[in-house]
Formats: sequence, C-alpha cells, structure tokens
Amino acid sequence: MDLSTLAELPEVNPEDQPQHQHQDGGRSVSSAFASRPERPPTQTSSQKYSPLDWLSYFDHEEDVCIPDSNDVFHVYVAGKEGPVVFCLHGGGYSGLSFALSASKIKEKARVVAMDMRGHGKSTSENDLDLSIETMCNDVLAVLKAMYGDSLPAIVLVGHSMGGSVAVHVAAKKALPSLAGLVVVDVVEGTAMASLIHMQKILSSRMQHFPSIEKAIEWSVRGGSLRNIESARVSVPTTLKYDDSKKCYTYRARLEETEQYWRGWYEGLSDKFLSSPVPKLLLLAGTDRLDRSLTIGQMQGKFQMVVVRHTGHAIQEDVPDEFATLILNFISRNRIGPHGVEIPGLLRPSQKKP
Repeated sequence: MDLSTLAELPEVNPEDQPQHQHQDGGRSVSSAFASRPERPPTQTSSQKYSPLDWLSYFDHEEDVCIPDSNDVFHVYVAGKEGPVVFCLHGGGYSGLSFALSASKIKEKARVVAMDMRGHGKSTSENDLDLSIETMCNDVLAVLKAMYGDSLPAIVLVGHSMGGSVAVHVAAKKALPSLAGLVVVDVVEGTAMASLIHMQKILSSRMQHFPSIEKAIEWSVRGGSLRNIESARVSVPTTLKYDDSKKCYTYRARLEETEQYWRGWYEGLSDKFLSSPVPKLLLLAGTDRLDRSLTIGQMQGKFQMVVVRHTGHAIQEDVPDEFATLILNFISRNRIGPHGVEIPGLLRPSQKKP
C-alpha cells in the first residue's frame, strides 16, 4: 500500500494534439500528408503503455495448492541455484512487482515472488482476511508446500504491507532456514501515522479504467510507479475486468480491509530489531526512521540504505539498484543455498560435480 499521497491525474484529451504542419515563409502550410487519416495519438500511447509478458523476467509460474483448504497461491519463480529470495509485495501490488529486479537477482540466487491473498492470481476462501496472522500463515504454508521439510536458505524480502508480513514471519521463528530479512520502505512510526489518511488516499485513486493501457499510464503519470517498463509488467495483474461496468478496476479490495491495517504495523520496529538474522532496511527517504529504529541503527543492529530518486516502490522504480543491494546483502552475509557458508568448509552436497 502506497503511503504517500496520490495525486489525481489530469485527463488528457487525444484530440488536443497538434496537426502535422510546417512553416513556409512565415505561413503555416498543411503537410502534404494532411489529407490522409492521422494515426490516433491514443494508439501511440497504447503502445508506450502496453502490457509486457512476465516470461522475460521470471522463468516460470506455479499455482501452489494448500492442503486441506481451497487456497491456491500463485508464485513466479526464477533462478536455479543459491538461497531463495522469497518476495512479498505491498498492498494493491502483485508478485510481478519484483519482475525486473528478479531478472537480475536470478543470476546468483533463486527468486520466488508470491501473489498474496486477495491479490494477483491467487485465490482463497476469504480474500478480505488480510490479518497479519492469516498472511503469515499463508507464507509458511506456501513454503511448506513448495519445499516440504527440505527448506533451502530463505531470505525474506517484503515491500510495504509485505514488509510487515516478512517481519512477523521472522518473529514467529517458524522458519529454521531463515537466513536474512529485507524490509522495503515501511517503518512503524510513519505507517501508523499514515493510517488515518489511507481511506482518503484509496478513494482518491482513479477507480475505473477503459483499458489496461490506461491503468498503466495512470500509475506512471500519477506517480505511484516511476518506471514504465516495470509498470507494464506489474500493473495488469493488479486489475480485474468488471463486466457490469465494462471497465477494469482493482483486484485487491483494500478499502474493505481497514480492520487489519493497524495489526500490520503495530510493534513492527521491535519485532524487526529482535529478529536474530542479518537485516537490511531499504528506505526511499531519511525522514522515515522512528525512534526505535534510529537507536537500533546506531547500535549496528541492522544495515540501512536510503535509495535516492525513487518512490515508495523501490524495487520497481530502480530494479537494477534494488537487485544489486539484495545480492550484496546475500554476499556480505555469506548466505548460500543452505545458509551461512564458512569459507574453506564444503558441505557434502557441494562436493558433487
């Protein structure tokens, strides 16, 4: 969920485009091609904001069925070796929020990006139950279904709402192979202070779009995403087609989940600081640290990086820089496929050719 104020996008009228003319001795002369029907500017816009296929970034997708339930969680998977970078998106986003960064991370690690309950292509018995407890159980259930008892080293990466889920999963100490925790642009103090504005921010968003292209254009021009390529990959799965209104609207019904918002962020800083694994906090602005985190950072309890020239969705706006930060974090903390690796000590499984 974007905690920054979202401005309305001014409507652009395609008819207000200049006609093809050139100057000749001060006179305005119509182009020789003026009699030909002009290609509508909306087509050019459609091409610029047309959807992109996720296959250029991830290797494959899977539907993970949770035993003894009707819950099916959609995941995008990339990479073949190294620890698993398990990515959790923010409210209103989808697993494809990590597409562009995954294409770089997969060169040295595996990536799994999950569509959370009520988002993307995942289906559940109750899409509106976005309680922190339920979402944590979803993550643990997906990992259990994918890997059984042979869990590889897991680096949890969570953006915004997904960041709070990642912290709470780590706090449960239910993942023995958890090797790292990366939280992207969410801090308890700022998030809690923003909650009173969230309904207004959600209602101020454009709610209906005549096409997917218009939704992508609005997300970029409205400022929620600053990278057109990423928006072209990630925005389509955040939408659904409304047959009654003959338009696209948002897949996630965030405005109906307000009862859970406080639970996402309350006590988040202390839970983050108490997690015993290496931790990285990525922020889009220095003003977002609260008191607990400021003290924790001074004590060296976690690494913090302020990523400049980016909005709330750091992983989408600057995917290459984001991927580099994740890979450096893995390298610096010597996180291998089975956990921390001590130089010179080979595990039996690593001796095989």
